Amino acid sequence: MSATIIDGKAFAAKVRAQVAEHVARLKEENGITPGLAVVLVGEDPASQVYVRSKGKQTVEVGMNSYEHKLEADTSEADLLALIARLNNDPSVHGILVQLPLPGHLNSDLVINSIDPAKDVDGFHISNVGLLGTGQKSMVPCTPLGCLMMLRDHHGSLSGMNAVVVGRSNIVGKPMAQLLLGDSCTVTIAHSRTRDLGAVCRGADILVAAVGRPEMIPGDWVKPGATVIDVGINRIQHPENPEKTKLVGDVDYASCAEVAGAITPVPGGVGPMTIACLLANTLTACCRANGLAEPEGLTA
Repeated sequence: MSATIIDGKAFAAKVRAQVAEHVARLKEENGITPGLAVVLVGEDPASQVYVRSKGKQTVEVGMNSYEHKLEADTSEADLLALIARLNNDPSVHGILVQLPLPGHLNSDLVINSIDPAKDVDGFHISNVGLLGTGQKSMVPCTPLGCLMMLRDHHGSLSGMNAVVVGRSNIVGKPMAQLLLGDSCTVTIAHSRTRDLGAVCRGADILVAAVGRPEMIPGDWVKPGATVIDVGINRIQHPENPEKTKLVGDVDYASCAEVAGAITPVPGGVGPMTIACLLANTLTACCRANGLAEPEGLTA
């Protein structure tokens, strides 16, 4: 069996096109332009690249992009004051503080100072609680992107066995909640799970979000299962030690031989994260203005 490749790049382009269409309609019919504020503290190179990409894509779909770049030694009080101003700014519908923050800043305190209605990352404790109890929330972008791709591929997920390998607050736990919300039977597994291979082999849907390069081999995959690989790991290139290559948390070659469908790395889950950030900003804008939410762009 050779797996169907779930093309996250193409799917993300489709999501961005839907967002752009809704944004154009909001402007025309209601005179409202959704606004996303991104806060970057310090000069982490990966974060800088990511923030640039977010800003570019925000503008491309017709939204307002507000970037706030702060020095690495910015005090907690100054950062919290900026967030307070953004919370009170009606032109800002989504606020994202780029992680990781410099070590002297308390990430939990900072994230929980964001207005939950503008928390487009879905990390605020209120949104975590709302998601966990099946209420309307802002949903973390990466798990939301995974859910969209699964719904698109399968239609209904009801009754399927899903295994999420990884228990992070950013991906593993919210992914499990979203799958439960779509009536899957969900197991959360991790590095200490006994006989992890046997647990994985029971999955109709296998989500790998453990952060270990190529940890999951093909013989851990149930024939015909759908494999969603959230991992992005940079390793030494096997054929050229002077170069690196990006790999996921599953061994793609062996898993693709067994799975029914699989996301590649790169080009799978990654592009969906920013697309869902834009979708969340649009959703937050509609909610703030008492307008109907766009269909198919949230959980």
